[in-house]
Amino acid sequence: MVTHPARTASLTRTTAETDISVTLDLDGSGHGEIDTGIGFLDHMLTALARHGLFDLTVRAKGDLHIDYHHTTEDIGIVLGQALVQALGDKRGIRRFGHAVVPMDEALTEAAIDLSGRAFLAWDVAFARDKVGAMDCELFEEFFRALAFNGLFTLHVTQKAGSNAHHVAEACFKAVARALRMAVEPDPRAGGAIPSTKGSL
Repeated sequence: MVTHPARTASLTRTTAETDISVTLDLDGSGHGEIDTGIGFLDHMLTALARHGLFDLTVRAKGDLHIDYHHTTEDIGIVLGQALVQALGDKRGIRRFGHAVVPMDEALTEAAIDLSGRAFLAWDVAFARDKVGAMDCELFEEFFRALAFNGLFTLHVTQKAGSNAHHVAEACFKAVARALRMAVEPDPRAGGAIPSTKGSL
């Protein structure tokens, strides 16, 4: 029986603006314990865990009396760093992931390359400024922080949608599904690094 090392990470980041702790298990069951102080972000990160089949704990305290920017961005930073730690040398993974997810009238596509090269292409428009109390512009900030600190290429493209809640949720679910595919062990890879360069 082949045994694989645990693909887990536990990180804490404290600044004058935020105090964030994240634990991540890439081979979990989709269990999320999320407490960010931002209700809609809790909802989205819970969906990220569920549809990515990650076990994810996020505890965040931030300067929410100012706005939600620092907390949202810093959670993306720490989660991206946790992803890097959990993946290790990326030996034997699929590397690429892709998903198209509908949420009622909304449709969003996400494509990921765990390339070691940080990049975000974001083509998503919101018909209003906020979902609940959360500024819609912060979704792009979250995914930029996640991709740049997770060292991967991420394309998120809105294909349809007018309801801001549905569009945001489709984005998180599509990224979750694409990431789940990308980090998944490839049974045909034989433990090889998925690159002709020999490293990622």
